Amino acid sequence: MTEDRKIALVLGATGGIGGSVARNLAGRGWHIRALNRDAAKASRSQPAFEWVQGDAMNAADVAAAADGASVIVHGVNPPGYRDWEKLVLPMLGNTIAAARAVGARIVLPGTVYNFGPDAFPILREDSPQNPVTRKGAIRAEMERRLKRAADAGTGVIIVRAGDFFGPGATGNSWFSQIVAPGKPVKTLKNPSPKGIGHQWAYLPDVAETMAELIERASSLPDFAVYHMDGFWDRDGRQMAEAIRRVSDGRAKIGAFPWWIVPLAAPFVTVMREVKEMRYLWKEPIRMSNEKLVAELGREPQTPVDDAVRASLMALGCLPKPAGLLSDSRAAVLR
Repeated sequence: MTEDRKIALVLGATGGIGGSVARNLAGRGWHIRALNRDAAKASRSQPAFEWVQGDAMNAADVAAAADGASVIVHGVNPPGYRDWEKLVLPMLGNTIAAARAVGARIVLPGTVYNFGPDAFPILREDSPQNPVTRKGAIRAEMERRLKRAADAGTGVIIVRAGDFFGPGATGNSWFSQIVAPGKPVKTLKNPSPKGIGHQWAYLPDVAETMAELIERASSLPDFAVYHMDGFWDRDGRQMAEAIRRVSDGRAKIGAFPWWIVPLAAPFVTVMREVKEMRYLWKEPIRMSNEKLVAELGREPQTPVDDAVRASLMALGCLPKPAGLLSDSRAAVLR
C-alpha cells in the first residue's frame, strides 16, 4: 500500500463498526473520508475526518467521495432495521460501482445471518449459505454480488463476526438488551438458554482485525473472507457473569422475556427482527477463526472483562475514568 493511496472512504462512519474502523485506520496514518447526509453535524463529533456531504443511496455522491481512495469500508445500514429490502442492495451497488471506477478494495463487516441451521454448529468461510430469514437472504445476496465484483477484478475483504458489543454499538444491539442503558446494573436479562453457547464480537477487536487485513490487502486473494472467534460464551452464562463481575457483583441474572417478542413483533420493527433471529439463540453456533489465525498469526482479542467494562461505560452503566484509552488500540493480541 503506497502512502499516496492511504485514503479510505468510510460509509457509516457515525455508526458502530464504521466508526471503529475509521478511528483505527486514522490511528495508523490513513486519511479518512466519510460520506454523511449531514456532514457539518458529523464533523463536529469527529473533526479529524474529511466529511463529505452526500447519501450512500446516491451513486454520484459515492463515486465522487471515492475519488483517490484505495479502500471503501461499507459499514452503512438503514437505522432501526427499517426498509432493509429497499435500501441495502442499492447502497451496496453504489459502493461496488465506485470501487470499480477508482480501483478500490471493498471491506464489509459480515454476520452469521447468512447461514441457516443446515450449516450449524461450526461455521467456516465456505459453509453453505441457506438463510431462513429475510434479512439473512439479503446478507447472502450482498456477498454473492461482492463475489461477482471480485471475479471481475474488484478486491473484497469480508470479516464475519458474532453479535457486536462495545463503544459505538447501536441501541438495538443484544448487549444493550441485557442491561438497561443509562442506569447502574441491577438486573440482567440474559437471552441465552442455559447451556447454549453464543458468539460475541467486541467492536474494537473487529476494527483491529479489519485494519490489519486492509494493510496486507496486496497479499490477499481478490475475494478474502474470514471468520472471527471473538468472545465465545460457552454455556450462555459467561457474558452475563462478566457483566455482573465488572459492575458491583450483585446484579441478578434473569431471563430475557422472549414471550413478549411475538406479541410486539406486528407493531415494532426491532421486535419483528428479533423474532426472525431467535433461531440463532436456540443452539450453539460458532464461527471457526482458523483461516484468520493462519493469515494474521493470531486474532486481536481484548480480555472480556476489559471489553465489558468499556461497553458498560459507553452505555452509561458505569462511570468513565479520566484518560480512557481509545478503542482503536484497546485490542490485546493473542
